[in-house]
Amino acid sequence: VQLVESGGGSVQAGGSLRLSCAASGITVSSYCMGWFRQAPGKEREEVATIRSTGTNYADSVRGRFTISRDNAKNTLLLQMNSLKPEDTAMYCCVAGSCIGGRWAAYDYWGQGTQVTVSS
Repeated sequence: VQLVESGGGSVQAGGSLRLSCAASGITVSSYCMGWFRQAPGKEREEVATIRSTGTNYADSVRGRFTISRDNAKNTLLLQMNSLKPEDTAMYCCVAGSCIGGRWAAYDYWGQGTQVTVSS
């Protein structure tokens, strides 16, 4: 199984980026999929999750980020708009299982893609 992220980079505040997570060995539509991020010196944060029953977003990104799946390409996406300097972090995708709207297990992680937002 491989999860390979791409799409990160450097952008000015207010800009946009679109992250992709290409999966092999699993079918993204069959898993609970999500994006997590971690900035230096901070704890890992759940950014967005997509399940069969819907999506969840961290309060800090709701209204600015959109998580989706491209089932034809077996890829997880994260559209990030109105980026802020505090969004700067390493973003990783994860595949696992969810129960009752919460993560039950993280089965597979990608290596991550860096997002840097300057003011």
